[in-house]
Amino acid sequence: MSPVLAGVLQLLALIAALALAYRPLGDYMARVYSSDKHLRVEKWIYKGIGANPNTEMRWMAYLRGVLAFSAVSVLFLYLLQRLQGSLPGSLGFTSIDPDQAFNTAASFVSNTNWQSYYGEQAMGHVVQTAGLAVQNFVSAAVGIAVAVALVRGFARSRTGELGNFWSDLVRGTVRILIPIAVVGALVLVACGAIQNFAGIHEVGQFMGGSQQWNGGAVASQEAIKELGTNGGGYFNANSAHPFENPNGFTNLFEIFLILVIPFALTRTFGRMVGSLKQGYAILATMATIWVGFVALMMWTEFHHGAPAFDIAGGAMEGKETRFGIGGSSIFAVSTTLTSTGAVDSFHSSFTGFGGGITMLGMQLGEIAPGGTGSGLYGMLIMAIIAVFIAGLMVGRTPEYLGKKIGTREIKFAACYILITPALVLVFTAISMALPTPPHSMLNPGAHGFSEILYAYTSGANNNGSAFAGLSADTQWFNTTIGLAMLLGRFLPMVFVLALAGSLAEQRPVPATAGTLRTEKPLVTGLLVGTILIITGLTYFPALALGPLAEGLAS
Repeated sequence: MSPVLAGVLQLLALIAALALAYRPLGDYMARVYSSDKHLRVEKWIYKGIGANPNTEMRWMAYLRGVLAFSAVSVLFLYLLQRLQGSLPGSLGFTSIDPDQAFNTAASFVSNTNWQSYYGEQAMGHVVQTAGLAVQNFVSAAVGIAVAVALVRGFARSRTGELGNFWSDLVRGTVRILIPIAVVGALVLVACGAIQNFAGIHEVGQFMGGSQQWNGGAVASQEAIKELGTNGGGYFNANSAHPFENPNGFTNLFEIFLILVIPFALTRTFGRMVGSLKQGYAILATMATIWVGFVALMMWTEFHHGAPAFDIAGGAMEGKETRFGIGGSSIFAVSTTLTSTGAVDSFHSSFTGFGGGITMLGMQLGEIAPGGTGSGLYGMLIMAIIAVFIAGLMVGRTPEYLGKKIGTREIKFAACYILITPALVLVFTAISMALPTPPHSMLNPGAHGFSEILYAYTSGANNNGSAFAGLSADTQWFNTTIGLAMLLGRFLPMVFVLALAGSLAEQRPVPATAGTLRTEKPLVTGLLVGTILIITGLTYFPALALGPLAEGLAS
């Protein structure tokens, strides 16, 4: 079987699996967030944290819950790392330095999972399981909760109430993430991923010295790492490591875990707003961009443009032979079009255009299908922008799902789409202008610039993947990327929830003959074009200095 055919068959199998899970999972999540009943274990949690799950919250109260919970999570994870040397199960590792502890705490709480450390050489069992793995669950649940709050803003009228954050957080964790993650971990263990609390073992000689590996609860963390679009690996090699991702089947299964909730949330959205066609329209937009990016990535990585490529059958540098170009391309696109950041290959070793595709996927806002929750609310923001543009073109007041998109709503949407590019471009420019940060680049010229641009793109968009080559474990990068992750996560949530509150207060506008039918393919095409144009105008100059310049020169 040719490598190209193998890649296409993997893509078709993945699409089939996602299609089978789409309806039952989407409907189930809609029932979870619409139910007024609480499980017994959920009641225990509410009692423990002192929350009343039946109290409705306006957007400011909902936001306070998000920020308060996340601030406590950052502090807890920071202290856990700083005290690691005194904790049991530390495997002899010392406490994490302050700047790196801040970076890691900001990273996992913001659902970014950027890692400037070697996981197997820095974190013991307690920090990995009680700290990082816990944040993999709850940070994903926070994203879904904010998305559900925005959906309620469209679904409700003449009220500013968006639900209860604590109820949404607990339900997302207990009823959705934990059950699926348990099944996912069992599948990974059955296929060869490790799951233990073993210590450090010497496994042989390597280049004249001893080689050591430590065990850990890898399969369970790997499952939620992908399912919650987190991405932080137990080992430095991430999902390229055979302990995390043993074979081609587990590789495809992990991609499935990455995509299944973000895609299924579009049906949840359709159910909750009372129009499945609206959910299908958002799904079609996400799927169009995702399939297009996968096809483009496969083409550029399989393209035989040099003798070495001809011999290897494509650009195999930095890719695992057990996954091949097809599996690596699907994984790379899926992880950068979501906020996952897990890698089964080194993105720095992709072709110049291939590396640019991974970067562009993040710069779109990671909305195709995006992260757990963040992808849906990001796409709905872009839908509002697209509808506003369409309204200007035909001279009508723009409406979306029966809600008028007025000055207030469009200001919230505009602020949302401007925050992340500002963080990426400002931090990149400062890093290139200062004398010290460029010393962390492994490569000169366009590729070196891409390393820094990719790092801030990954951090501010809460992706977490690394281009490789950049020595990011410095005070400058730990601090600034940490700030970019926190600001890139929580500032957009402010405007999402403010928009949700504004929409929930409106009266629904009855549809007329002149109402724009937002479930039609025409609007889907307009939405795809709006996303690509806004991103292109924003990032094209930076991309021209980095991956485009490198690709044209090769």
